[in-house]
Formats: sequence, C-alpha cells, structure tokens
Amino acid sequence: MPQPPNTPTQPTDHSDHAHTGHRHDHGPAQVPPQGHSHGHSHGHGPAAPVSKHLRKVIAAVLIPFAAAVFVGLVVLWPGGAPAHERSGVGFDRQTQQGRVVALEQVDCKSVNASQVPPTSNPTAPEGREARAAQTGECKKATIEVATGSDKGRTFFEIVQPGAPRQLESGQEVVVAYAPDAPRDLQYSVVDVNRKLPLAVLAGIFAVAVVVVGRMRGLFALIALVVSFGVLTLFILPAILQGSNPLVVAVVGASAIMLIALYMCHGLSARTSVAVLGTLVSLLLIGLLGTVFVDWAFLSGNTDDNTGLIHGLYPDIDMSGLLLAGVIIGSLGVLDDVTVTQTSAVWELHQADSTMGPRALYRAAIRIGRDHIASVVNTLVLAYAGAALPLLLLFSIANSSMGSVANSELVAEEIVRTLVGSIGLVASVPVTTALAALVVSADRPGSPAAAEASGPVRGGRGRRRKR
Repeated sequence: MPQPPNTPTQPTDHSDHAHTGHRHDHGPAQVPPQGHSHGHSHGHGPAAPVSKHLRKVIAAVLIPFAAAVFVGLVVLWPGGAPAHERSGVGFDRQTQQGRVVALEQVDCKSVNASQVPPTSNPTAPEGREARAAQTGECKKATIEVATGSDKGRTFFEIVQPGAPRQLESGQEVVVAYAPDAPRDLQYSVVDVNRKLPLAVLAGIFAVAVVVVGRMRGLFALIALVVSFGVLTLFILPAILQGSNPLVVAVVGASAIMLIALYMCHGLSARTSVAVLGTLVSLLLIGLLGTVFVDWAFLSGNTDDNTGLIHGLYPDIDMSGLLLAGVIIGSLGVLDDVTVTQTSAVWELHQADSTMGPRALYRAAIRIGRDHIASVVNTLVLAYAGAALPLLLLFSIANSSMGSVANSELVAEEIVRTLVGSIGLVASVPVTTALAALVVSADRPGSPAAAEASGPVRGGRGRRRKR
C-alpha cells in the first residue's frame, strides 16, 4: 500500500505523479516509470473518484431515467402470458418427454411407408425420396412416453431412410400429443431431447467465465440470469398481452442495461457515462428503425413462426415486434462498445491528467475506430450466419443480388443489421465525448487534487512541460 501523501518517507516523485494535471512545477513526462506503475495500480485503481458536483449532475440525469424505467415496468407488467387454446400447429402443441425403447429394421412397403413419386422426374428431391422409400428399409421405433398422464404408454414411429432425423435405441425424444386424434395417432416424435448436452455446455461456459473473470465473471453471470428474467417475465408476456412491442422493448432493454452495467462494472461515474451513451444510441436505433421499417413496408410476418404468432394473437403489431428485436439485439453489443470507450477515456486521463477534453476525445476516438471496424463486421457476419440457409436458397435459384435484397425476408435482415450498426457507430463518438467532458470537468475540484496540492508544492522544483 502507498504511504499517505504527507508522509515524509514517501518519494516525492511518486506523490507528484499520482496527482498530475494540477498547477505544479513538474510534468508527468519526468516521473520515473516505477512511480507511474505504482501510483496507478494501487493509489487510484481503475475508477478514480469524481467530484461531488459531477456526481450530482450524473444523478440528476440517471435517477429520473431509472425512475421512468421502474414506472414503465410497473405500468406494463403483464402478470404472465395470456392463456389460449392450443392450435396443435408448430410450437403450439402439447409435448411430453419420451424414450426410444426398441428399434428394428422393416421393409418400407410392409409398413405402408412407400409412396408414389409426386413427380415423374426421378432426379427431383421429391422423386428421389419417394423411390428411396419404395426400395429401401425403414426403421420401426417403439417410443415410450416418459412424462404426463400417459406415462409408460408406448407407440410406434416409422422412420424413412431419407428422413433428416434418425432415431437410435435408448435416445431421449420429445413427443407431441394430439388429444383429438385417433388413439393410435395421438403421439408422434417431433424432436430429440438435447437438454443434457446443452446443460453441460452451459456449465462449461459458466465455469470458464468465473475462472477467468472471477468476481466480475460471477456478477456477469448473475446479470445474464437477470436479463433472461426480464426477457421472459416482462418483455415476452407484455407483448403477448397486446402492449406496444416497441415501448415494451425500450423499457425492458433499459432495465436490462441498468441492471447489467451497474452489476458488472460497479456504481461509478464511469459506468454512468456508459449508461448515458448506451441510452442515446438505443434512442437513435429506435428512431431509425421506426422510419425505415415503415418506409420499406416491412410487415414482420415473413415465416411460419411469425405467421403462427399473428394467427394466435392478431392484435400484436408484427412490425413493432420487428423493431423490438432490433433494439434488444443491439443492446448487448452496445454495452460492450460504450463500456470500452468510457474505460479508454478514463485510463487515458489517468495516464496523463493534463489532457483536456479535446485531446482525450482525439486519443480515445482512435481506439474507437478500431472497435467500430471489428464490431460492425461481427454484427453483419452474425446476421449473415443466421440467414445462411436462406442465402443458399437464393444462390441455388440464381437470383440477382437486387432480387435477393428486395425480398422481405432479406430486407428485414438488412434493415436490422444496418440500423443496429449505425447505432453502434454513433455510440463511439457520443460515449467518448461524454466521457471526455465528464472526466475533464472533474479535474479542478476532485478530492484527489485537494490532497495532492499540499505535498506537491513542497516537492522538488521542476520545469513544467507545456
């Protein structure tokens, strides 16, 4: 631990450097490297104190914002998803757990699995599958229901040779239940049970985060759980209840931002500046998204899942749901950018506290430009990877780039990517400017400066570097 500034045994160079940037007769460039390392790693820590005036200014902005978010949560709180009668389509089915207890090879014709090719062209996909079913061997799986009121009941499932999902003996599966169907057809296999590998992977992820991040990693995991809680307990049910998806997304994303940032990075001025930068960027994303979703006539109803949602809940604004997805999807990357830029400004100020707001901004924005290039590329590739099967279909059809971009499926992803990227790009100068102004405005009246003023005047005289 360093000695107090007025302790006679403390080297003058150490004290001088620990509080540079005030009117002293020495400059930081003449401080020995040893003094630099010790003064910053122990004397200040990663978050230097700010003046009482600045804390009041930041609180005057953030406290009303946090209060508005809290009021929004209370007013829009749904109290659970609305009940509805299951349609039996897609994900809207009753499901139970099951297990493959037996598996045998049978001739496809003997179990009536063969079919007449729907096309006379045997090279077509439908023709190939049908002919394979006529000439190949099928699998007859015996499935036992493992949960629910029919636990222990068995049924048969025929797996054709060309089916994308093949079953194995002892495999855990998910079965759908149709109560209105004939008894022999009430149960069918709809998916494989992947809970165990997913749980193991999640455990490895959690251990890696805690081992590397330690307490920060633990708080990050807690914040992740809270974020999913806000998503599943507030955002999704509130949208299903009929609330405006855009308003719900803004309130929910703001709540996630406040909880996650302060929990992971502490209650400090540095974190508060990152929150303000994120908030400004989210508002910009919401504004741009609203304009271009309307201008491009994007309905948000482009596939079977969104069609099912619209069919079950016709009052949901699907274009608003698209906007909500843009905001929530951009939030995670925004947090990373704003926190990084704020930290860069703070560390630059720690390294040379004589830098004014303009110099701090210029130095930190150079870091931000590198961050922009990598983050935007990451976001675009993430969306492209998610839409890769769709892009392959367009490639197979030999569609032009203009035709591909004009289709609503791809146009949605283009708008989502570009609006989110514009918000990310804007967050860098906005957050950097806010951080530079805050940390520079704090310099004259900070507690650190008051402590440093006494012993520094008694130190060895040096020419100030200008």
